[in-house]
Amino acid sequence: MDHFVLHTGQHYSYEMDRVFFEQLELPAAEYNLDAGSGTHADQTGRIMTGIEKVLMKAEPDVVLVQGDTNTVLAGTLAASKLHIKVGHVEAGLRSYDRSMPEEINRVVADHISDYLFAPTENSKANLIKEGIPEEKIFVTGNTIVDSVYQNREIADRKVNALKDLGLKSREYFLVTAHRAENVDNRARLKEILKGLEMIRSEFDLPVIFPMHPRTRKMVNEFGLELDGIRAIEPVGFLEFLQLEANARLVLTDSGGVQEETCILGVPCVTLRENTERPETLDVKSNILSGANAEKMLKGAKQMLKQAVGWKNPFGDGQASKLIVESI
Repeated sequence: MDHFVLHTGQHYSYEMDRVFFEQLELPAAEYNLDAGSGTHADQTGRIMTGIEKVLMKAEPDVVLVQGDTNTVLAGTLAASKLHIKVGHVEAGLRSYDRSMPEEINRVVADHISDYLFAPTENSKANLIKEGIPEEKIFVTGNTIVDSVYQNREIADRKVNALKDLGLKSREYFLVTAHRAENVDNRARLKEILKGLEMIRSEFDLPVIFPMHPRTRKMVNEFGLELDGIRAIEPVGFLEFLQLEANARLVLTDSGGVQEETCILGVPCVTLRENTERPETLDVKSNILSGANAEKMLKGAKQMLKQAVGWKNPFGDGQASKLIVESI
């Protein structure tokens, strides 16, 4: 199908942006708005203005938005107001926590979109419960499965993250934390770091923490110590995929990482009180600890005790194909 990529530049550092296009062998974006950061209203408004100009010029039949970012909200609003059909990829995810900006974005996008590509039956049920007509909803599996399958192959060809970092498979813990409610709050961030130190001490294994620029900035601003935690620069997706696939356990506040670990068969502890990926809890690949050091340690012990080998609930890697066929 004739298509183009409109990249908003919401994630704007090299490590969180261009590196993906290069490593994953993706065609360059035809349009790049270089939106950068700002308050939610400021960033969403700038992205919306930029997207509207492109859509008025290019006149596409359908706009696809993926996920729950400010880019998704802006793209959905701009397209629908120009009477262009919108397809929301990853529709129907709900944490039922309106304090998360992502929850607002995904709810609004779902109610404006013309095509809702739900990853699971659970997501479809959420949409029907909110009064969205069933004929708009397509259960496709999640594109993250397609991505993990395709990119593990590229990763094995291109990078060797374990060798570069001097790690052995299944002999380290991997951490990510970037959500505002965790890293912009001194008490919560301090508690997460304390939990990581307790886990390192309990299991005597390295704790590898590729640190998001926002998280590093807040650690410095709050004057917090990283006692025994190995903080490294952000890594590319291919390196990260290898680190995930070979970790003994992953601790994260990311939605995507909860899914990736589930697909890869690696146990996960989520540093949040809720999740929009309840399927990971159902198959027992994941447990919620919140930002609580004792619960993090307890969760790690529990996840390491139980058997892996759960069934991946997010589809068979054909989501992209089903989405294109639906359109």
